[in-house]
Amino acid sequence: MSIELAEDYRPSDDEPFMNDRQREYFRRKLLQWKDDILRESKETLQNLQNENINLPDIADRASSETDRAIELRARDRQRKLISKIEAAIKRLDDGSYGYCEETGEPISLKRLDARPIATLSIEAQERHERREKVYRDE
Repeated sequence: MSIELAEDYRPSDDEPFMNDRQREYFRRKLLQWKDDILRESKETLQNLQNENINLPDIADRASSETDRAIELRARDRQRKLISKIEAAIKRLDDGSYGYCEETGEPISLKRLDARPIATLSIEAQERHERREKVYRDE
C-alpha cells in the first residue's frame, strides 16, 4: 500500500494524529536519514582506505591519526543512531510511533519533525533530564 504525498506535505495538527499520511511522511524521513548516514559512512571508509598512512613527518602522521580517530568516533555515534532509526521504523510498523513511552500521550508533530527518533514528549524528556541531573549532582 503506497501512499501518495505531495512534495511539500508537512504533518499538521489539523489532521488526525498519526494517520496514514503522517506515518508515511515519517517513514520516508527516517529511511532517507538512514540512507544518508550509510552513504556518508561508505564515503568515510573509502577515504580512510585511500589515505596515505606513510606520512614522513611525525606531526603530519599524528594529525592524520587524530583526524581518523575523530572520524571513527563520529561513525560510531552514527551507527548507534541507525539502530534508533530502525527502532523508530519498528514503532511505525507496530503503531506506537509518535506516542510518549512514559505517558502514552502524543508527541508533538513539531518535535517529531525535528527529532523523528524521539520517544518522549518534551515534558517527559525535561523530567528525565532533571532526574538525570539530580543523580549526577549527588
